[in-house]
Order: sequence, then structure tokens, then C-alpha cells
Amino acid sequence: MKEITKRVIIENVTPEIEGGRFAARRAVGEKIVVEGDIFADGHDIPSAQLLYRKKGDSEWRSCPMNPMLNDRYQASFEVKTTGRYEYTVEAWIDPFKNWWEKVKKKEDAGENVSQDLVEGGAMIEKAALRAPTEDANLLSRNAKLFQSGERLTELLLFALTSDFIHLMAKYPDKTNKTDYSRILEVSVEPLQARFSAWYEMFPRSCADDGSGRHGTFIDCIERLPYIAEMGFDVLYLPPIHPIGVTSRKGRNNTSKTGPNDPGSPWAIGSEDGGHRSIHPELGTFEDFQKLIGAARRYGIEIALDIAFQCSPDHPYVSEHPEWFRKRPDGSIQYAENPPKKYEDIFPLDFETEHAQELCRELLDVVLFWIERGVRIFRVDNPHTKPLRFWEWLIGKCKEKHPDVIFLSEAFTRPKTMHRLARGGFTQSYTYFTWRNLKWEIEQYFEALTQSPTVDYFWPNLWPNTPDILPEYLQMGGRPAFLIRLVLAATLSSSYGVYGPAFELCVDEPKEPGSEEYNDSEKYEIVQWDLNQPCNLKGFIQRINRIRRINPALQQNKNLIFHPTQGEDIVCYSKFTDDLSNIILTAVNLDPHHTHSTILKLPLKELDLDDGRPFQMHDLISDARYMWRSNDNYLELDPHAAPAHIFRIRRKVRTERDFDYFM
Repeated sequence: MKEITKRVIIENVTPEIEGGRFAARRAVGEKIVVEGDIFADGHDIPSAQLLYRKKGDSEWRSCPMNPMLNDRYQASFEVKTTGRYEYTVEAWIDPFKNWWEKVKKKEDAGENVSQDLVEGGAMIEKAALRAPTEDANLLSRNAKLFQSGERLTELLLFALTSDFIHLMAKYPDKTNKTDYSRILEVSVEPLQARFSAWYEMFPRSCADDGSGRHGTFIDCIERLPYIAEMGFDVLYLPPIHPIGVTSRKGRNNTSKTGPNDPGSPWAIGSEDGGHRSIHPELGTFEDFQKLIGAARRYGIEIALDIAFQCSPDHPYVSEHPEWFRKRPDGSIQYAENPPKKYEDIFPLDFETEHAQELCRELLDVVLFWIERGVRIFRVDNPHTKPLRFWEWLIGKCKEKHPDVIFLSEAFTRPKTMHRLARGGFTQSYTYFTWRNLKWEIEQYFEALTQSPTVDYFWPNLWPNTPDILPEYLQMGGRPAFLIRLVLAATLSSSYGVYGPAFELCVDEPKEPGSEEYNDSEKYEIVQWDLNQPCNLKGFIQRINRIRRINPALQQNKNLIFHPTQGEDIVCYSKFTDDLSNIILTAVNLDPHHTHSTILKLPLKELDLDDGRPFQMHDLISDARYMWRSNDNYLELDPHAAPAHIFRIRRKVRTERDFDYFM
């Protein structure tokens, strides 16, 4: 019967992902803002607390929840280390707080409150029983004064002081409190999970001596200054394992191979080993450790590709044939996506009777590379494996190594993509690669940056990949690459490019209508000329520097799209919570023609409506403009300047009586 007499209701707590089934996601040092609808019958006002702790701790920490509009309450706490935190909400009718509200109203109306003060004394006496000795003695003395009925005016003034209210609030009467029905969780990731710039590179194409030989990890080390100079902090390597020989694919994915065709790195496994081995031509484990160490000295983390599939020559095929699906003739089924056939790859069978042993082996593979210093993994096609398998594997890895980052390469159906993110993937590929028009960019990113999506889905935007040369890049020339770079780097706090194809503006498809590169690096060694005059290295360096010095671009919330005339220029701002850093980006989406527009800027939302002019500092060109109203003219030539990235600087008056911009 006690439950049905509890008066406070707690509903609609956020963030809460699928009723607490999954954890929200934050980065180290961020605050998690918790809100909830909290109300009760009658006119009494509830009190509420947010409870939080590091998962595994026995004691809860607490902070009061503050009322907002319409029975909505809010509080926050900071997450300081990687791992899991827990949080929940409790609320109660606080007799003293409601007594105080009643007494204050009566006193304002000039009514007699002598009996009310006696009533308050009884509440203070009970609070003394809940307090430690020092505060208990103070409360007991005051309780007696209130109950004496003497010196009413002084007592009333004392009762209404903030110090006394604060003292009583420390020891509330929670006799009939309501606990929220769930303990919720937040997964706390390293800062690089929230803010990162990825560069994908094939190690075998890193030999810069013009010999055409197979590149090595040592050659990769020589390439690091070039990558670091552009401002990337994650170097992603496609699979580095031995490559199968049986049914090896040749140039441009043909079934005919020559003696010098290296095969696809995703056809993993040969007589030299499988997922725990390194392709011999790349070097040794010692060389790989040298690469990891050298990269970290440049501020770069190495990300490895996890592709759970096998070539016909993988040791698993002979040692564990039960892990693969058989065709009626007894042969192992190769991968196919009709009409495409991948004879060089055998998928693993997660429906085998031996799935438990298979899953444990795959977990051990990931732990093997974690133990060798890898902290970031890009997972190939996770949507083709059981979704619960990834939730289990990532959970097991993060129990021991909470700082590990997993990027989901899942260009797939929206519900599957989002389920992978909720299930533990730190970052996710997106449909950005094919979002080119103004309306679809606005619609897509408004959805990605709103709750509850923003609480678990952290997008990583890729203008190109080794698998995808989008039509926009094929048709738009150099301006198209500049445009897509600016969009990727400013719409999301994490983005990546496949290089050197991107910075060299490689735009030749295998055939008309295809998104495959001609002479794809997936099937051959490419000798890149990094000194070509078309190299976008300097522009990329500029964009990444802008990202590093502007906190507004280092998170995925606080994104607002602004009205513009026409469909060719998209404009949006990102800003920090305190509005100390506001970045406004305008991009011409047409790589062929100049366009102009009138931008309507929401001055009030950006705290710019005080009548003073404000400075628009273009961080790309370093030009500065004075704006004074919400309607402003923009013109963008895709060949000269396809985009502006403005830092908005307010004009302020200092004590020395001169103006400057912040």
C-alpha cells in the first residue's frame, strides 16, 4: 500500500536510450545534463535530486535538480574518466520547503503566522535528528525558539533567510520519496572519440622512391610528417594481415591475376597466418611497434581495420571448417552480393552450432591487437554480422580497456546503422557521402544533432573511401573536393578522407555510372606523386587548424541552419554552450558557378541583438567584415573561395574605454 500513496511522479527522463537498455555517450570532461518531468498532486512543489556514480562504486553522489518550465527539472554532472557512469533521479514532497512557501505568502499578505512558526519548529526538530552533531545542535536550538511562540518578527526574518533555507535543504524529510524506476548509464569515451580527423592510407603504396616496390611500415613512418602537417590525428590502415592467393583478384577486381598482383587486403589469410599475423612484405611486429611509437610522437593514433572474413587460404578454413557455410556440393560458400561475386573471401557463419567458439576467437583477435598498442578500430561491414555479437564484443573489450574506440563502417539501412551505434560503436559512418543538396543536408544533420540521436550516434563523415568515389567528386573537379572537405570538417566533429586520392583530387571512375575508382588501390600498388600542384594539402591543413582552435567545431550539438535565398548556398552555425565561440559556415554547393544570397542571421539566439556591430572573421582567407544586422549579403565563387568559415567576434567596451573584438 505504501507505493500507491507516494505523491511524486517522475517521467520522461533524458537522456534515456530505449528505456535504459543502452547507455548514452559522452566524452571525458563533458557534462551530462539530465532532465525529467517531476510533479505531484495538489499545490505542493516537489524537490528532486540527481544521483550519479562511477559504475562499481558503492556510494552515490548527488546534486539538486532545478525546476524549469512546466514541471521540468534539470541537473548535470561531469564525467571525468573513461568507462561507465550510472545515474538516476529521486524526488519527494519536502514539507519544510512547502511550509516556507506558505509562510512567505502569508507574511506578504500581512496574515498572522504564529501557529505556522510552531509547525515549522516541529519540522526543524525532525531535521536535527537527520543531521550530524554540529548542525543538529544548531537546528535543535532553532526548533525550540520556533516552538516557543516568542519573538515572532525576528524568527520570521530568520526563517526566510537563504542560509537557513540552505541548512534545512541539506537534511530533507524523504519519508515518502519516489525513486525513478531505472538506473541509467552513460559510456564515457576518450576525447579523440568525440573530436578527430582521420586519414586512410594503404601502407603498401607508401614507398616514395619511385621503384614501384611494395611499401612497408618503415615507409609509413617516412610518410608521417606529411600526414601530421595536414593536421590529421588518426591514421587508419586497411587490413595489414597476410593476403590469400587462391582466387586472388587482379587489377580493377578482375579474376585474372598476374604474378605481381598483390590482391585485396580484405582477402585475409594465407600460409603466413591469419588475423593475428602481419603481411610479410609490410614488415615485422617490431616494425609495427615502431610505427605506433613514431605516430604518437606526431600526435597520431594508428587505427586498424577489423574485417572478420577469410580468404580460402586462411588457417581457419583448414583448422575450423565448421565456422563456414557449406554449399550442397560440400564446398565453402564465398561472399557475394548479386551480381557481384567475391570468390577471394569466405564469410564466417554465425549460425553454426560452434558459434560460441567462433565468437570467443574473434574477441581474442581484437584483444590481441589491443595488447599490442592499438586503441582505435575501424570495423568493416559490421551490419553483416549479428548486431548482438558486436554489443557483446565491444562490451567485453571496454570492460578491460574503456579508452578503445570503435568506428562502424556500416553504409546500410538507418535502423541497422543506429542499432549498431546504440550497441556500443563509438563512431559511425553516415549517408553524408551522398547528401549533396541543401535540403537533404539540412534535413539529415538536423536529425543527427537532436536528442535522442545525438546522445548515442556520433557521426564520422567521409567524402570518399577506397570503395566509394561519389558522383559529386567525379563531376565537380577541384572545387567539389574543397566543398566536401569544408562540409565534412564543420558539420561533424569527426571526419575522414581516403588519401592521397582525396588531396590529389582523383576523380576517374572505373566506368560511367560506377562509384569504383579506375585502377583502384584496393587491387594494386599505386605510386602517388604527392608533389602535384593540385595537392590540397595546404587547404586541408588550414581547415584542420581551424577545427583545433575552435571548440564549437569539436562537438556535434548546437548546430543551427540559417535561411538563405535559393538552394545553392547552405549556411549554418555551431557554438559552445556559453556562446564564447561561435562559428558560422557558408558553402556554395555548386562546384561550377558563382552564387549569392541574403543570409538571415538569428541575432537573438546568438546573443548579438544588443545593437552593437560584430566582426565576421573569415578563418580561411583571414578577411574581416563588420556586420550590423541579421540580413547580410554573401557571394561565393567555387573556383576562388567556395566557402566561408567565420568566427563571430562581439564588439565590447573595456575599462580603458576602447573597443576590441572577442
